[in-house]
Amino acid sequence: MTPVTTLAQLRADALSIFEAGVRAADPHLAVRAALEPERADRVWVIGAGKATAAMAQAAEQHFGAAIRGGVINVKDGHTLPLARIEQVEASHPLPDARGVAGARRIAQIARDAQAGDLVLCLISGGASALMPLPADGLTLAEKQQTTRLLLGCGATIHELNCVRKHLSAIKGGQLAQLAAPARVLALVLSDVIGDNLDVIGSGPTVPDGSTAADAVAILERYGLLNRVPEAVRARLESGAETPKPGDPAFAQVRNVIVGSNRLAAEAAMVRAGELGYRPKLLSTTLEGEAREVGRQLARETGCLIAGGETTVTIQGGGKGGRNQEMALAAALALEGVPDTVFLSAGTDGTDGPTDAAGAMADGATITEARQQGLDAEAFLNNNDSYHFFQAVGGLIITGPTGTNVMDLQVRLTR
Repeated sequence: MTPVTTLAQLRADALSIFEAGVRAADPHLAVRAALEPERADRVWVIGAGKATAAMAQAAEQHFGAAIRGGVINVKDGHTLPLARIEQVEASHPLPDARGVAGARRIAQIARDAQAGDLVLCLISGGASALMPLPADGLTLAEKQQTTRLLLGCGATIHELNCVRKHLSAIKGGQLAQLAAPARVLALVLSDVIGDNLDVIGSGPTVPDGSTAADAVAILERYGLLNRVPEAVRARLESGAETPKPGDPAFAQVRNVIVGSNRLAAEAAMVRAGELGYRPKLLSTTLEGEAREVGRQLARETGCLIAGGETTVTIQGGGKGGRNQEMALAAALALEGVPDTVFLSAGTDGTDGPTDAAGAMADGATITEARQQGLDAEAFLNNNDSYHFFQAVGGLIITGPTGTNVMDLQVRLTR
């Protein structure tokens, strides 16, 4: 290999490594492979998530006219051409009325399925927010407020989904209950650390291992129990439960993970090797505060690949996402360090409420900011990483990728 001689080449290599990871998580190919042995005369397709349109395309190609209908909820802008399955665009990460309407129709399809039918449930990242169906006695606004409070305090996706399941009429295995006695095959693209099926998309077809008491404890941990709407607190404290392991509703249910962050990270490792680096897979379970993780990764040495999903405790009023915040913190830690690049981006192509997938920084990023009169620490404290990288350069904008297996980080040193 020709030696890397420029910082620009390092940045190009980091982006190439990230893109290889995204390609490896292609949901269309993953679903086609998983469906290869499946045959059915009557198929109903339901589900939700950022990558579900691509999954549905694969289902249409495999089953063809056997698909009698279906509805999937997708994030705004994430639709793809489909012939037999309807797509409902909805809001993410905060649920909206469109998502509720689509979820209500998804639930009805599950109820109407008969013994001998196949209900194909397609779940990918974002399904929890995109398939909201409040439990009896709750409103969408109450669920939105609760979700907003949990997102703002830095709760993990596991904690957030535990609460969501116990405020829902469809999550935590309840969709499988609705579909019984039809056969249910759930194909799942994992976007959570550990690939826990009962957490991904809040586990609509999976026995729920968490309890309402666990949800109460999470709200107490973050000081939110007395801040959430009264109806939410009453629901969680009422003892109403989701179906647990052993429930007969799951007798005809099979859940299969078809893609994950680990598969993406391993593909990124292969690409790094092809480019002449000696990569090390640091972790595919990164979590914690994005800025702290960014500082830690910046201090490592060599070529590192990592993945996972961090969180941001919002303190300011800026614009950004966890990947951009991580890259900004890494930029501060890398100031003056030569021949080193750090990239953090979401495999789905979106990072927080922005049009960027993430950002890339190097040892000269803070120098460039100072030349423009920008205070990087102030931007970080205001959670305003998007506008920082918009000014100095480094935003990674891919558009929707059609997949979602959490985030990837790449650290390269010449």
